[in-house]
Amino acid sequence: MKQNSQPKWEAKVSSKLTKASPDKTWAIYTDFFNFHKWYPTLATCYGIHGTNGELGCIRFCSGFSISSQGGDGDSNGGGSEKWSKERLVAVDHSNRSLSYEIVESNIRFNSYVSTVKIVPGGVDNQQGCVIEWSFTVDPVEGWKLDEMKKLYEEGLQGLAKRIDDS
Repeated sequence: MKQNSQPKWEAKVSSKLTKASPDKTWAIYTDFFNFHKWYPTLATCYGIHGTNGELGCIRFCSGFSISSQGGDGDSNGGGSEKWSKERLVAVDHSNRSLSYEIVESNIRFNSYVSTVKIVPGGVDNQQGCVIEWSFTVDPVEGWKLDEMKKLYEEGLQGLAKRIDDS
């Protein structure tokens, strides 16, 4: 397949929070089954396997704006709901870092792994923080990496605003 002969796409986006502490932000991310409460374009998110926030648990997410652009290969048509099942594959509480992978989806992301790290932002490590969100994925037909990265940046900015405003 053509997709497998290309190198993986890799990108990283980040957002500074000025009000939310690293601990508060980390608690939002480790509430793995309830991420829709914070991520702007995520309509639903709930657990389908395991215990929330524990290694190996799987969540079902739907309604986000990431879609398979161009329509080809989208057997449900352009207006279909976008969804994914995501497994938590690494959690490091001391470094406030977690990774998850997409195990099944209708958004054509193959070999997708994402890592989120919450970095303390102030002198006392409690005044604000930075969310770093990186991902690797096989190239997605009909997409450009820069377009995908821009969607991630927009989503992360919305998330950061919601957290800071709460």
